[in-house]
Amino acid sequence: MEHLDPDDDLDDIDDEGDHRNPRNSRHFEHHRGPDLDEESITDDLDSRFDHHVVPITVGLGPTDSLSGLTLHQTLSGGDLSTFASLHSKTPLSSSTPAPGDDVSAAGEHYGPAPKNAQARRGLHHKAIMKKKQVKLTRGELILDCRIPSILYSFLPRKNDMEFTHMRYTAVTSDPDQFTERGYMLRQNLDTTARETELFICVTMYNEDEVHFTRTMHGIMRNVAHFCSRTKSRVWGKDGWQKIVVCIVSDGRKKVHPRVLDALAAMGVYQDGIAKNLVNGRQVTAHVYEYTTQVSLDSDMKFKGAEKGIVPVQMLFCLKEQNAKKLNSHRWFFNAFGRALNPNVCIMLDVGTRPGPTSLYHLWKAFDTDSNVGGACGEIKAMKGKGWVGLFNPLVASQNFEYKMSNILDKPLESVFGYITVLPGALSAYRYHALQNDENGHGPLSQYFKGEKLHGKDADIFTANMYLAEDRILCWELVAKRNERWVLKYVRSATGETDVPDAVPEFVSQRRRWLNGALFAAIFSLIHFRQIWTTDHTLIRKVLLHVEFFYQFISLLFTYFSLANFYLTFYFISGALSEPLLDPFGGGWGARIFTLLKLFIILLISTQFILSMGNRPQGAKRMFMATMASYAVIMMYTTFASLYIVIKALTRTSPVVATDASIGNNVFTNLIISTASTLGIYFLMSFLYLDPWHMITSSAQYFLMLPSYIVTLQVYAFCNTHDVSWGTKGDNTINTDLGAAISGTKGNDEMVELEMPSGQLDIDSGYDEALRNLRDRLEVPQEPPSVTQEHEDYYRAVRTYMVVVWMVANGVLAMGITEAFPVTEVRGNWYLTFLLWAVAAVAFFRALGSGAYLVIEMMYGLVEGKFRIDISRIKDRFEPPWKRIQKVNAKANEKAAMQGP
Repeated sequence: MEHLDPDDDLDDIDDEGDHRNPRNSRHFEHHRGPDLDEESITDDLDSRFDHHVVPITVGLGPTDSLSGLTLHQTLSGGDLSTFASLHSKTPLSSSTPAPGDDVSAAGEHYGPAPKNAQARRGLHHKAIMKKKQVKLTRGELILDCRIPSILYSFLPRKNDMEFTHMRYTAVTSDPDQFTERGYMLRQNLDTTARETELFICVTMYNEDEVHFTRTMHGIMRNVAHFCSRTKSRVWGKDGWQKIVVCIVSDGRKKVHPRVLDALAAMGVYQDGIAKNLVNGRQVTAHVYEYTTQVSLDSDMKFKGAEKGIVPVQMLFCLKEQNAKKLNSHRWFFNAFGRALNPNVCIMLDVGTRPGPTSLYHLWKAFDTDSNVGGACGEIKAMKGKGWVGLFNPLVASQNFEYKMSNILDKPLESVFGYITVLPGALSAYRYHALQNDENGHGPLSQYFKGEKLHGKDADIFTANMYLAEDRILCWELVAKRNERWVLKYVRSATGETDVPDAVPEFVSQRRRWLNGALFAAIFSLIHFRQIWTTDHTLIRKVLLHVEFFYQFISLLFTYFSLANFYLTFYFISGALSEPLLDPFGGGWGARIFTLLKLFIILLISTQFILSMGNRPQGAKRMFMATMASYAVIMMYTTFASLYIVIKALTRTSPVVATDASIGNNVFTNLIISTASTLGIYFLMSFLYLDPWHMITSSAQYFLMLPSYIVTLQVYAFCNTHDVSWGTKGDNTINTDLGAAISGTKGNDEMVELEMPSGQLDIDSGYDEALRNLRDRLEVPQEPPSVTQEHEDYYRAVRTYMVVVWMVANGVLAMGITEAFPVTEVRGNWYLTFLLWAVAAVAFFRALGSGAYLVIEMMYGLVEGKFRIDISRIKDRFEPPWKRIQKVNAKANEKAAMQGP
């Protein structure tokens, strides 16, 4: 491994003319900051950094740290005099000015400007690259690069190389061959050999620095929580040594430049180090390793040890090509996972902000139950400051959807032991459980099969199934041969994530989710017999089959949801066309129903045409118009339902007053169905101490419900031929970074490459990263691609599927409407079945959710940790506006303490 020494050629620089030379005692002492204690640095480090590091004065106030400073303050002379001392003028010893010399007001003599003077270097200096001879390590380019002087000067720990040097590895192999080719991570080296208990994966594509720092700062707060558990048998003050955070970026040319600046500010990344080729071999990934001691929050403020931040072992994998998310996970599991062999792996998406203790609770689920193979937490929708996001119906409806899924669906599936999907935004897996068997078959082999599926090599069923590859991983984990792994929902582990707030992004996201979920559900139902090859107990196998039956019923309702939506509107709204029930009189109920009936048929037909030939990004207004139209139809249907219920309860109409026994009157059935669904939603929300979404978001969700059924379903079915993630594979070999090539013929151990020539060049790159983050420079957006691949095979199969789906729903709708007149609803057995089925499904979900609460309570009693915390209950029921007032008051108090 080569230790880079950018100052190897300092003999070529005049000692008196360049402040970078640390051997000049006068300049060295002049720039030496008072915050650097020589006695705290070992003799070994003194010898190591004698020609490497130039300590500089960092004016940070009493705490001598960057914690809490904004990037503007960091670079301003008033708060950080980093570069001020480097460019201060030192008067000459002579007091007599020479002819033609300038004399300052104070009479200080500076001498004339020298001819051909070197450009001023420092604050806005651009790094100078210089060719150097570097020795390869086992034929691979591995460099230990010193961190910037500014960063080094305020680090609380400087006693190990992991804090003072960033390690760069140019990987030229496939991720599956990472360990076979002899690549090692710092945790494998003798000097920093450690066991990894927790391996955290953060995948990103082109997200900006706000999303990245939101996630990264949340992770660092969680690592600090692990270290605060001093009584734990696993964790403690040095618990950070058992945690590695891996960031995998999908494509070097796709990563957001400001994210690289944020990583550079933390010491993890340095520009100008990476190379495209090593002795003619293409670099597939650039791996940067560093143990950082600083964090950036989403406001671009530094947080250090004073704010409780502990060291965090960082691993940044910058993939050379854009090879999609599955490939990023293959780097994580098959390359770095094999090198570290962790116990638990946690998966996060950039933009997700984990709760302060969420990662601990996820890890604890594996520690307390050896049968847990996977777990997930509660995903919350970000609602914005003061919950202003809820004014957007899209955000509010998704907030309600997420909440009810976490209250009803996830607990139900957790009780059975099989959660259909562990969301990639916040989930965890036991690494051992994911491993393949001796024949190479297992969860990971099935999971990564989708990476190689292209064109006719994969049928449309398999290709769409792998759009929800995390569902395949969950199924393969539970159904693993001769094992008894279960999946668990951890309610105490929470994470906030952005949800789409615009129609195009919302429709595109749900297209992939719906198609992947549909085909993955069909796959698991077809292969349900695989459960009998596992080592699950008989009771568990029976419970899993009950869940399979529930999924089958849900799948049928999903497939025929379009027809059921139309039939519900047809019979409920059509009931108002009965003269005795007409709320408007004069036959207007019948006229409105006829108009809306024709309009909804036209609207659904338009939706098919729109979805077959347009992208949401290109037809935004048309998609918004259809969704608004469905909301109007839903409002009228809701009005009709309430009107019928009131008439039934008051018995003021002979149409609803006769034969009102349960099961014989559709209006009575309507009351039971509606009351059971809404009542269960309210009841379970209160039992989970989380009721506010019922007040703030339920109305928006029910108005958007037809759009969930029609707009999203139709667009998803009409685009089953599109099996992309919205990104294209990148196979171009780039050479913009340069290459590491043999400097001498026949000597493959020495290569020549361009590197920053001096410590100041490293510092200038760090300063540029800070300025970019401070100024929030705009990054130009690439125009969308005009050309798109047209795969005739997928399109043909898509057409067949859409036709079959349309015919199936159309036949059902026409058959029921022809069999039962709209004004004669008392004998409509299908509508009765539909309403009671909705009530039964809601009751089944509530039963499973309640069982989860009981089991959680029993576990708490057994462990002696269950107690009723009245203050916690009050906090959960506290109105949101009260919480906002408390947060604002706390922020004002903090600002007052800090002063102007």
